[in-house]
Amino acid sequence: MSRTLMNRIQRLAAALLLAAGLAACDSGPSFHSTDITGAGFGQDFRLNDPDGQPRSLADFRGKAVMVFFGFTQCPDVCPTALIRAAEVKHLLGDQAGRLQVIFVTLDPERDTPAVLREYTTAFGADFLGLYTTLEDTRSLADEFRIFYRKVPTGGSYTMDHTATSYVYDPAGALRLAVPHAQDAASVAADLQTLLQSFPVR
Repeated sequence: MSRTLMNRIQRLAAALLLAAGLAACDSGPSFHSTDITGAGFGQDFRLNDPDGQPRSLADFRGKAVMVFFGFTQCPDVCPTALIRAAEVKHLLGDQAGRLQVIFVTLDPERDTPAVLREYTTAFGADFLGLYTTLEDTRSLADEFRIFYRKVPTGGSYTMDHTATSYVYDPAGALRLAVPHAQDAASVAADLQTLLQSFPVR
């Protein structure tokens, strides 16, 4: 093999290694949850807290925000999601105060402000339950790509609904979709990765 050809091969190999390194740098952080950075849905919300005060994502700027849609009479999925959120906060240690957990009711007919407050604070003192009107709940769910429907059960009803949690970074950008089956440790690791990108000032 000629020296000229060898030099060309070495230069090409170096260029490929450099390109691979740049691609790795551009790929951003790796998450256990589904990375939905840049998604065109769920950009914001305007809901009421149990005191009747309007809330939006801007109120939580500087914190990561985990949002889950459900209903307080849910027998298993909703409490499991909120128990996991509480464990995630515990695993975050001294970073726990930088995560806001929000529970949005899909059942405003039964989930009154008082019921929401009692329900969410049972999982975490700073967990927040939010609601809107029945009509606007449907619009909100559509905006966030959340499926839900009433299922009659004798003289009452339960609800089928999407069990995904969403996570926003401290700048208010939607970043992660967390499957219901994902464990708390990997969710906490994802939150730590996000928070490291937004150091406290």
